[in-house]
Amino acid sequence: MKHAIVLTSIVLGSGLLVLNTPSSSSSHNGMKRLSKRFTTGESPSGSVSIIIDKSDYELSVYDSKGWYATYPVVFGNNSLDDKKVAGDKNTPEGSFRIINKRVHDKWDRYMGLDYPTPDSWDRFKRRKERGEIPENASIGGGIGIHGTWPHEDFVIDKYKNWTLGCVSMKCGDVEELYNYTPVGTRVTIKK
Repeated sequence: MKHAIVLTSIVLGSGLLVLNTPSSSSSHNGMKRLSKRFTTGESPSGSVSIIIDKSDYELSVYDSKGWYATYPVVFGNNSLDDKKVAGDKNTPEGSFRIINKRVHDKWDRYMGLDYPTPDSWDRFKRRKERGEIPENASIGGGIGIHGTWPHEDFVIDKYKNWTLGCVSMKCGDVEELYNYTPVGTRVTIKK
């Protein structure tokens, strides 16, 4: 899809550039790289939304012009399953909003999501009714987008899922995202 946007941009003469976009956003050594539609210094236009694709280990940002940037990310559990209960280390799927932002002493920047949402609660209750999860299980919370431990950006390059269910980015990438993403931004997480 990103390559189609680039081609369309060239055909239409909009002057948009895509940086660091080798095939499948991977470099020759298999590591995912940041790819952007813009030249250095250009900020998103209009409102921003985020789509996180767990299967591709990517967080893509969209603005009023369309695709803006894609960042490599990692998650909690290697299964990449939807979050079912507190403590399963799975990253939840669904539609969320960023509800708070803060500089974080361990993970650089943190953008909290409104998990659990009413849809999350409905799925949780249905799983209990079907006996998929224990009756005394809790749904969990405290899910967000954040950086890595200091000097550990390599976990992103190596696809090392390490969080308790959050989405983790390289520190430089999360700082950039943090700077242009306001509270209230829509975030979709899918597999």
